[in-house]
Amino acid sequence: MSPSSMNDSKTIVTSSDVGRPARFKQAEACLVEIYGQDLGKRFTFASNTIVIGRDESCDIVLAQDNVSRYHAKLILFHDDTVEVEDLKSTNGTFVNDEDLLVPKTLQNGDLIRVGSTIFKYISGSNIEAGYYEEIYRMTIIDGLTGIYNKRYFMESLTKEIGRSQRYERPLALIMMDIDHFKKVNDNFGHIAGDFVLRNMCQTINKFVRQEEVFARYGGEEFAIMLPERTIEKAAIFAEKVRKQVEAAKFTFEGQELPVTISIGVAQLKDEKTPEDFIAAADSFLYQAKNNGRNQVQHA
Repeated sequence: MSPSSMNDSKTIVTSSDVGRPARFKQAEACLVEIYGQDLGKRFTFASNTIVIGRDESCDIVLAQDNVSRYHAKLILFHDDTVEVEDLKSTNGTFVNDEDLLVPKTLQNGDLIRVGSTIFKYISGSNIEAGYYEEIYRMTIIDGLTGIYNKRYFMESLTKEIGRSQRYERPLALIMMDIDHFKKVNDNFGHIAGDFVLRNMCQTINKFVRQEEVFARYGGEEFAIMLPERTIEKAAIFAEKVRKQVEAAKFTFEGQELPVTISIGVAQLKDEKTPEDFIAAADSFLYQAKNNGRNQVQHA
């Protein structure tokens, strides 16, 4: 998480109001980088604009090939509203995954994507509380997909294994992998790959119960912890998820991308650690991939 160097000559990356023009003193708004190289970095208004782009003169510099020299601009108005505008960039600016065709007034919590970087817009009367709440959220949530991250998943799985063994309750685990994901990145670019990851997670998350944990385990591999589910019920659920992903339409820049997943399912038996339990589910995932992919394997 160590921040890389960035041109901060126009953008204050602290909570201090020192140096802010008086007429903007009451403005309570900032951007927090939730996915990218400078994870957790905060950008506030030193003037009435923040320009994002690849050029060194920009307030937020993103040294990425898919970012234009002057890509997007945020404008702070005297009523403290903030508007975001795309500066005729090559690859577009996205707000909540929608292409920004005309300037848009931002609402608290909006997500702004420029290139491969995602910012969260925070505003309100208590911006400090909002900022630190977002920093905490980043410790448990994957910034790209919006589901839980590996750290939270491992902590939850450790607790649930203990509970399952103590009370002799069933616990199932799903490990899944996107089939031929590298081809998506190679043929359509990493922005398309990110699009697939986000939309696949949205498709699956609709079917995950509150007590279950759906997490990004790493790269294009995902896990779902299923308390109180036997292997039979977990396998039925896994097949439902597989069919939903296969049937979903992933259309990126007018191109439909076929997406399927391979799934391995295991039920907790004698495994004592999360790593052992994951290895058991992974063994069935490898079977699914070796047998032709786009299928569910379990004991």
